[in-house]
Amino acid sequence: MARLFGTDGVRDIANGVLSPELAFRLGRACGARAVEDQSTAAGRRPLIVVGGDTRRSTGMLESAVMAGITSAGADALRVGVVPTPAVARLTVAHSAAAGVVISASHNPVEYNGIKFFGPDGLKLPDATEDAMEAAVMAGAQADSSGRSWGETDGLPRPTGGGVGIWRELRDAAEEYIEFAVGTVGGDLRGLHVVIDCAHGASSQTSPEAFRRLGAKVSVINASPDGDNINVNCGSTHAEGMQRAVAELGADIGFAHDGDADRVLAADEHGNAVDGDQIMAVCAARRLREGKLPGPALCVTQYSNLGLHEAMGKLGVEMVVVENGDRYVLQAMLDKKLLLGGEQSGHIIMLDKSTTGDGLITALELASIVASSGKRLSELVTIMRKFPQVLVNVKVANKHLYKGNKAIADAVGCETEALGANCRLVVRPSGTEPMVRVMGEGPDESRVRAAVDRIVKVIAAELS
Repeated sequence: MARLFGTDGVRDIANGVLSPELAFRLGRACGARAVEDQSTAAGRRPLIVVGGDTRRSTGMLESAVMAGITSAGADALRVGVVPTPAVARLTVAHSAAAGVVISASHNPVEYNGIKFFGPDGLKLPDATEDAMEAAVMAGAQADSSGRSWGETDGLPRPTGGGVGIWRELRDAAEEYIEFAVGTVGGDLRGLHVVIDCAHGASSQTSPEAFRRLGAKVSVINASPDGDNINVNCGSTHAEGMQRAVAELGADIGFAHDGDADRVLAADEHGNAVDGDQIMAVCAARRLREGKLPGPALCVTQYSNLGLHEAMGKLGVEMVVVENGDRYVLQAMLDKKLLLGGEQSGHIIMLDKSTTGDGLITALELASIVASSGKRLSELVTIMRKFPQVLVNVKVANKHLYKGNKAIADAVGCETEALGANCRLVVRPSGTEPMVRVMGEGPDESRVRAAVDRIVKVIAAELS
C-alpha cells in the first residue's frame, strides 16, 4: 500500500480516510514514542503540544489525537488555533517532546492533516515517520481483528496514575506574537500593510504582530467560520489581496495560506510577488549584511530560472532539492544554510524559525522595504521572471505515474525539443491526487504547447 505519510504529514479527506480512528492511532504512536524517549525521566510524563487551524474538522481530529497521546501515557498541551510555525516554536519554548498540528494548510476545507514536530521544532525525518506508521498499522490490524488494542498494538496503555492528562495554554497566540515581533530589528512605522489571513490560523496573530511594530494594517479575510478557510482568498487566491493593496494605496500586501506557514506578497501597485522574488530580495539584503552563509540559497526544482540568474550575478550558490519544504530544510541543515524555500511562499529562515513561517517571512520583507526607503516594486527588479506554465492533472492513482513508459517518453521527447534554455518538471503531488507538470523557458507559447501535450498523455494514462 502507499505510504501513509506524505511530504507534509498525513493528509486526506477529514472523516473519510483521515478518520478520528486514524487520528487516535497517530496520537498513540506519537505519545508512545515520547514516553519511550523520556523513559529515564522518573516520575515525569512527556508533554506534547497540539494546535490546529480553523477547519470545522480540526476539533474532531484534535480530540482524537489528544485521546491517543494521553492513552499512551503522555500529556497534551492544547494551544488552540495558531499557525503551524507557532506550534513548532511552542514545542521548543515549553520543552515538549513533540508538537502536533491539525491542518491541511492551503487545501480545501474538506481536507485536513496531521503533521509532527520533534522536540527541536523540526519536522520528523522519514525514518521516524516510518516507525510511527508501523505502529499505526499494527493498531489498525488489532482493531480489525476484534481483539483488545491494549494487548495487540504493542504500545503502552497505562492505567490509574499512568494515564496522561491534557491542559490548555490560553496565551499561546500571545507567546507566538511576541516571539515573531522580536525577530525584527527596528519598527514598521509609516508602512501601510494589507494582510489576507485566508480565514485561517493567522487571523489573530499576523495583524497584531504588524500593529505592534507600528504599521498601519488593513485586514481582509480574517473571519473564520469553519468552512471558509482558503475559499477564494489567501495565498491560493491572492488576487483579492492584490486588489486591496491597489485600492487602498497601501505600500505592501501579504496573503497567507490556512495554517500561515507560507506567504505571498504584492507590491504597492498590487502586482504579485512570489516566493522566489521574496527570497531574492531577502538574500540580497542578507548578503550585504553578512547573514547568508555559503553564500548560498536552497530552493526546489520549481524555482524560476530568473532566481538562478539573479543569484548567479551576486555570486550566491543555488542548492536545488526536490519539491517539499522538508527537503529544503534537510539540505539547509546539512549545509548549514540560513535561507531557503519554495516559489509557493514556504520560506525557511533558520536563524529565526525552525520551519516555514509566513509571518516571520512577511516581517523580514516589510522591514527591508521600511529600512531601505525603496518601494517593493523597485526591490524585486533584482530578478527577472522567466515565463512558467504549471498544470495540475487530477488522476485516479498518482502512484501509477512512476514507471509509466508512455509518460516518460513524452517528457523526454518534449524536453529534447524545447532545448537547453528551457526545462520541464513532472512529478506527483505529495498531498493531493494529481500530477504536476511545470514548463519554463523564454518562449511561453512553446512551453505551453509542450506542457499541454504532456498533460494529455498523463490524463490518458492515469485518469
